[in-house]
Amino acid sequence: MASNKIQFRSIHELKDPALNGKLALKEFQEEIPVEDFLGDAEKSDASTTRRDFLKLLGFSTAAVTLAACEAPVIKTIPYVVKPHDIIPGVPNYYASTYFDGFDFASVLVKTREGRPIKIEPNPAAGDLGKTNARAQASVLSLYDNDKVKQPKLDGKDETFDKVDDFVIKGLNEAAASGKRIVLLSHSFASPTFKKLFAEFKAKYPTAELVTYDAIPYAASLDAAQEVFGQRALPVYDLKGSELVVSFQADFLGDYNASSLETSYAAARKPGENMLRHIQVESNISLTGANADSRYRLKPSAVNKTLVEVYNAIVGGGSSDKLANEIAKELAAKGSKAVVFADGSKGAQVLAHLINQKLGSVAFTGKANFLKEFDKVRFQEFLGWVNGGQVGVLITNNVDPIYSHYKGQDFKKSLAKVPHVIAVADKKNEMYKAAKAVIPLANWLESWGDIEPQSGVYSLMQPTIQKIYKSRQIEESLLVWKNGKNNAANNYYDYLKASSASVLGGTSFNKALYNGITTSNNAATLSYAGGNAAQAVTELGSFKASDLELVLYTKTSIGDGTQANNPWLQELPDPLTRMSWDNYLTISPKDAERLGIENDLNARMQLDGSIVNLTVNGVTIKDVPVFIQPGQADGSVGLALGYGKKDSGATADTGVNAYPLFDGSNLVISDVKIEKTGEEHEFAGIQLQNTLMGRYDIAKEVPLTEYLNVAFDDEHHGWNKPLEYHTISGALPAGKIDLWDAFDDTDGPHFNLSVDLNSCTGCGACIIACQAENNVPVVGKEEIRMSRDMYWLRIDRYYSAKEKIETKEGVERGLNVPQLYDILIEPNQSPDVIFQPVMCQHCNHAPCETVCPVAATSHGKQGQNQMAYNRCIGTRYCANNCPYKVRRFNWFTYNLNDKFDFNQNNDLGRMVLNPDVVVRTRGVMEKCSLCIQQTQATILNAKKENRKVTDNEFKNSVACASACSTGSLTFGDMNDKESEVRGLYSSNRRYHLLEEIGTKPNVFYHTKVRNRVEN
Repeated sequence: MASNKIQFRSIHELKDPALNGKLALKEFQEEIPVEDFLGDAEKSDASTTRRDFLKLLGFSTAAVTLAACEAPVIKTIPYVVKPHDIIPGVPNYYASTYFDGFDFASVLVKTREGRPIKIEPNPAAGDLGKTNARAQASVLSLYDNDKVKQPKLDGKDETFDKVDDFVIKGLNEAAASGKRIVLLSHSFASPTFKKLFAEFKAKYPTAELVTYDAIPYAASLDAAQEVFGQRALPVYDLKGSELVVSFQADFLGDYNASSLETSYAAARKPGENMLRHIQVESNISLTGANADSRYRLKPSAVNKTLVEVYNAIVGGGSSDKLANEIAKELAAKGSKAVVFADGSKGAQVLAHLINQKLGSVAFTGKANFLKEFDKVRFQEFLGWVNGGQVGVLITNNVDPIYSHYKGQDFKKSLAKVPHVIAVADKKNEMYKAAKAVIPLANWLESWGDIEPQSGVYSLMQPTIQKIYKSRQIEESLLVWKNGKNNAANNYYDYLKASSASVLGGTSFNKALYNGITTSNNAATLSYAGGNAAQAVTELGSFKASDLELVLYTKTSIGDGTQANNPWLQELPDPLTRMSWDNYLTISPKDAERLGIENDLNARMQLDGSIVNLTVNGVTIKDVPVFIQPGQADGSVGLALGYGKKDSGATADTGVNAYPLFDGSNLVISDVKIEKTGEEHEFAGIQLQNTLMGRYDIAKEVPLTEYLNVAFDDEHHGWNKPLEYHTISGALPAGKIDLWDAFDDTDGPHFNLSVDLNSCTGCGACIIACQAENNVPVVGKEEIRMSRDMYWLRIDRYYSAKEKIETKEGVERGLNVPQLYDILIEPNQSPDVIFQPVMCQHCNHAPCETVCPVAATSHGKQGQNQMAYNRCIGTRYCANNCPYKVRRFNWFTYNLNDKFDFNQNNDLGRMVLNPDVVVRTRGVMEKCSLCIQQTQATILNAKKENRKVTDNEFKNSVACASACSTGSLTFGDMNDKESEVRGLYSSNRRYHLLEEIGTKPNVFYHTKVRNRVEN
């Protein structure tokens, strides 16, 4: 039978059964004043002349001209001498490496006429080529107009020549006086960089390389040092595992410097050996939301449970019921089980020792080298600075003043350093504290190499000339080592020569073409120690308190490196569905106890209480509070990476939580909150798009039922095909039609498969769609007005087991509101389902029948098409769309100072894809299944007189290409060998709102939960 769970998208929907109706009424109710509607579209002044701009960029076309109805004509300057490798209208792809000190991915960079416009996963890199939302969005950070654009000396613009004179003078003085020269850099696993620094140190013997990361993974590295004898993080692979138990570890997010999404999804394919996932945590994390069984406990209780599980595994037994249940499952699976933990060193040591006892096959023995922070050495460095022992300090795009919990003390101590040089991308605190500033070259403008893990070597190459006067740290070290104007100062030549020792017989050009190759560093990790007693003592010393805090990172902002990226700030959090904010998450029960409120106002906008948060004597003021179902009672959560001052107009969003983070422990006790009496205005998108009907939207089924009950069983079928009851009896839905079918067997007919079982809700597909299709950022105010422009959204549904049967409710005479009151309790710890929703490309589309000007019509290949120049903005189509996937341009979002999100200046507009029109105000838009890509793929095959391969089509849509779990699969249904056709025959397949007869070309797969339902 179908799932007997209720599904709700927020607490407010659960409390108010009439909420969907209210939202539907509000959807098109508000009108915009004419003066606001006109906006500032006429303003298109640039800060520099076009000639200066072209000289600055080094190639001959400024921002691309995109023609649209009523759009202004912007003339371009033609090539004088066309580069031989650029064909106008044809994209070029370059293999490179995305690395910003926090994230890593081997990628393909798509360029058009010399401009990088899109980041794609590198298929040659396997799991290391998968991209998250931040990697996808990093191309926009290249075109950030808030970047430092010119070298500075004593706060004034200066040439590199003068800045280098200042630095070299300082280096020589420090060397002569015996003072230390410190290069403070983020973790940088580059063999060539380290070789270069060794040569730099040979010239300046007092030079020291010190690593500092905002999120340093100190506890993870300390635990690895103790257990494996090496300061490197272990690499895991879940493909052969059947049970994963996680204690506070968000291993689908930012855990151990890598995500396990790909192998996790592979192991979660429904079947006899499907991976079972147990999560024990306080915050409801992205990983916890995907768990089969999730236990919400405050941090002190999580620590206790982990200790009890360890005791039970090693034979000591446990009196804790939950710990015993988990230990029994672990013992039963043996080597096919694995345990992860986070929050402190002790927790991770115990997890490693449990895995050793189990002989877990998930432990590969490979080492991850991406994190190198050493807290002892960093404390030693702080001692040097405070003691006046440092003559020159060079910071490589790090800002301890912002991200270190004693940042203000560090800022004061910098007065003792005669020469402070900041290599920085923004005018942040380090920029202001430095005497000399060197603009940082973006990774898309740089050469480099990275050794991310054992046996892997990845190369980085520039895909655009430097936009401003910037320089990467390696170029500076060469100048300072060799002297100015030295022929050996070319870093490309240095990298090519240096890489020969790593590449062996592989040519540099071949490695550069592939982007990634093998390395001769085959370092492995093995269990060599681990003090369990000490770990247990550490966890036991964590004092329980009334409220305990868990610090975490969001999938969008991470450590805050790209906090000035509007795409990432607007990307809704997977769980809360809020954008443009960080906030204190609190459980419904604690919120009620403390008088914390979240309320929907008359316009269905969410407002929440504001508090002052005090942790161990440190107070952060004016923190908004979000009531989060699934949050453990007695715990609160707060995201790091927000509240960056002087780092761009967008970065100054939210509150800075780093003053609460000691660099090691993400869980903290002794937390107090004090209401200010003020209210915060949240910008969320979960409630603004309503669907017809609220049940059987995101389907789910227990694994045992999936395996043992026929999906179409007459009485107990869990995915019974829809039937209509007609005068002739029951007939399958596909046999009944109000319209005549047309022949779609000639040529390709596209379908998109969405597997709810493997979608983790990470949001990479949303950013990929935004980049590919020029989807505008609208800002917090417009999001709050329910005017987001996303072509693809990921709905998050909470589901909870019913506490009362319908029959029982009828017998007791309960009406619907009374039933909802009874069902409120399950919101304390709900299950979560993520459901990507885009235009369903219906074969019988309701939008097409109501458009008075035929702006939307159906293509023979199955795509619902939009003629933007024809659209007059009646919004009838949006009103008639049951899936609520159409978006209306209330404003012209580009070249409009009201929306200053990288689209109202020539530099920001360079990210635009010239194959997709930039829509203007008054026009409807929505997902096109990347028709520009599918047509290019077809035309390319036609030109070569061959058939399009399935893999070519699969990578033609941005969302499917970016999906690291394979949840989204695109292809041609008329190709009998295509993967999407095979997926269509799955017994888990269903259509969204199939009962209304739209016949979508997008289909879904039922989510399977691997647990025994009570």
